[in-house]
Amino acid sequence: MAREGTSPPAPARDYPLPQVTMPAHPLADLLAGRPLRVVGDVHGDLHAFRHAAATDRFVIQLGDLVDYGPDSAGAFRLMQRLIDERRGLFILGNHDRKLARALQGRKMRRDPPLMETLTQFMAEENSDVSQRALADLSRAPAWIVLGQSIFVHGGFHVRMLGELPPPGLGTVTPLLSRALFGETTGRMQKDGYPERRLNWVDHIPAGYTVYCGHDRRSTDGRPWVRHGRMGGRAIFTDTGAGKGGHLAWIDLPPIL
Repeated sequence: MAREGTSPPAPARDYPLPQVTMPAHPLADLLAGRPLRVVGDVHGDLHAFRHAAATDRFVIQLGDLVDYGPDSAGAFRLMQRLIDERRGLFILGNHDRKLARALQGRKMRRDPPLMETLTQFMAEENSDVSQRALADLSRAPAWIVLGQSIFVHGGFHVRMLGELPPPGLGTVTPLLSRALFGETTGRMQKDGYPERRLNWVDHIPAGYTVYCGHDRRSTDGRPWVRHGRMGGRAIFTDTGAGKGGHLAWIDLPPIL
């Protein structure tokens, strides 16, 4: 009760809470309610990619569409069709970036797989692919985060959870390097390519899954799963398509 000679306290009033509008995920309209199909490295294996793309699910291809296989231009054409029909997208892989830089006329290591891909792209019958290839490659994200799922070609870094990917054809920052090439040791292998390790898997937070390609770790044709010390896991989807192996894909429920 209020003491004599004082006024009772004013009753509490309900004030409206400030309205906070969270920015929509850039893929929200494209993915809303759609189940996903996550497709590993294609490497020019058009025949296998056709099977993977024959789905009502939205296709997220994890990079390295080109090189090694018999029809890199055809695989890229199919990806372009998925993009145009709003049925898919691809993550930028290191071979995709190498193709883009070659199309830009940059000086670089022109190994036999790249030279064969360029020959295909420059063929008259593939002019529809080559005319827009650089634009498609420049728009491909280096990683995508959907809920607790991360889609990236090479490897994960915890900063990817809070940062938007930089332009994939620009300067190779440490974070972009991780996305494209994974985690390297600084040593070179006998084949002339950097030696890679998987310490980054131990830094995936609990509850998160990283879907990646780049490293062919599977020995049985199925995606290879590695669990990290923090409770997260990585699923490696490169099972050797275009290199004598198979093309792997994983079906997921809607995330957005």
